[in-house]
Amino acid sequence: MEESILQHYFPNLSANQLALFQQHKELLLEWNTKINLISRKDTESFEINHQLHSLAICKVMSFEPGTKILDVGCGGGFPGIPLAIFYPDCEFTLVDSIGKKIMVVNDLITQLGLKNVQALNIRCESLKTKYDFVCNRAVAPVDDLLRWTQKLIHHTHKNKLPNGILCLKGGDLKEELKKHKKYSVVYPIKDFFKEDFFDTKSVVYIQV
Repeated sequence: MEESILQHYFPNLSANQLALFQQHKELLLEWNTKINLISRKDTESFEINHQLHSLAICKVMSFEPGTKILDVGCGGGFPGIPLAIFYPDCEFTLVDSIGKKIMVVNDLITQLGLKNVQALNIRCESLKTKYDFVCNRAVAPVDDLLRWTQKLIHHTHKNKLPNGILCLKGGDLKEELKKHKKYSVVYPIKDFFKEDFFDTKSVVYIQV
């Protein structure tokens, strides 16, 4: 069988994880014909533009078992669902204020049999639970993310990086991160993955 792009970059994925990623692709593309979750032009490059992009976070941070992660503004479930498949021993909460998107995400969770994920139709400001990390994909400027989620990140650390935010961003981030320079690190994704899609994309870590 031909090696998938996910296997190429993550050779330790189990057969079950690879099957889940394939099923995830099929389910989401089927949903995308009914509800616009991802750009139509992205469907040809789903593994690269969505699954692999989400998993760039795994090249920066290897979450310890029991880590609690909040995905803010998850949309169609990115990066939360790919991360939940990759880290079955971590707990993921995916939130979005758009009900129809959470309906899809809940269907994906059920059909994939993921026991480590919950999806909520709620604004993150309403949450009371504490998390180790907040992750998201190009949802909002860093200042807004910090304002919304800083109080949700607890201060008992169990991972190699102190608790904080891990976000997928594109473009020039100098201005956006200027006042957070002391507490942030930018990891260019092209250092991990060679595809042209990642040339201007980064994982941004902000310690909280």
